Amino acid sequence: MKKLMALLLVLVLSLSFAACGSTGNTSDDGQQAGDNQEAQDNQEENGSSSEEPVELIVFAAASMTETLTEIGEKYMAEHENVTITFNFDSSGTLKTQIESGAECDIFISAAQKQMDELDITSDANPDGLDFVLSDTRLDLLENKVALVVPEGNPKGITSYDALAEALNAGDVFMAMGNEDVPVGQYTQKIFAYYGLDEATLAANGLITYGSNVKEVTSQVSEGAVDCGVVYSTDAFSAGLEVVDTATAEMCGQVIYPAAVLNITQNEEAAKAFLDYLQSDEAVAVFEGVGFSPAF
Repeated sequence: MKKLMALLLVLVLSLSFAACGSTGNTSDDGQQAGDNQEAQDNQEENGSSSEEPVELIVFAAASMTETLTEIGEKYMAEHENVTITFNFDSSGTLKTQIESGAECDIFISAAQKQMDELDITSDANPDGLDFVLSDTRLDLLENKVALVVPEGNPKGITSYDALAEALNAGDVFMAMGNEDVPVGQYTQKIFAYYGLDEATLAANGLITYGSNVKEVTSQVSEGAVDCGVVYSTDAFSAGLEVVDTATAEMCGQVIYPAAVLNITQNEEAAKAFLDYLQSDEAVAVFEGVGFSPAF
């Protein structure tokens, strides 16, 4: 009888311990579930779980390569769901690619001409192209057209006045952009200012051409020419000596327009990045190489 009572006592105690253990686990599980829900709520509140991945494709003038690459990296670090892919080339080439059906969310040109030719509201749009998203176009930056020389300045070119004299004398070999490249178009205006005939200069072997400003910059850096006409920002990035900059009277203002394109599939994200390009953080990068804000 005593053995039976002992066995019953052991059984009752075992059941009690099991019940206590079960109750404790339920409490722990409940606490863990609560913690998980709180973390999820916090994550949703911060927006990290609700933001869909976005890829932005930005077509920009070659002279913006260094600055936009740096700004893009800063932006992506702050917006982990956004990936930005840049296509840098001459503005004329980029305009042709857009016209031919290339995917692009934002276009930044080194001159108004190429943007005008994509903007249905512009009078300078002979083909009636319609790619610019209404109310997103703005003048973003201003640059300068710089006369640069290779290390040592072997021909002693000190100004645009000196360049004009050397060209008239047939005593210099210079690099410039093609006629469909904005920096080339600005150079043509400088020739007109000095009364120089480009065709004659080219026929006399005094000019070589680059398909974009980076090619012109490289020719000067390598010492393949006596001088070249590029943007001040490219001269800064390449460490070239600037001996003169053109005035507005010589070639007009060098304004970089920017716009979201109406072919974008990511309108809100594109507008947000265009807004960021006008922020103090982005402007500091642009000004660091010689750009000035134009907005």
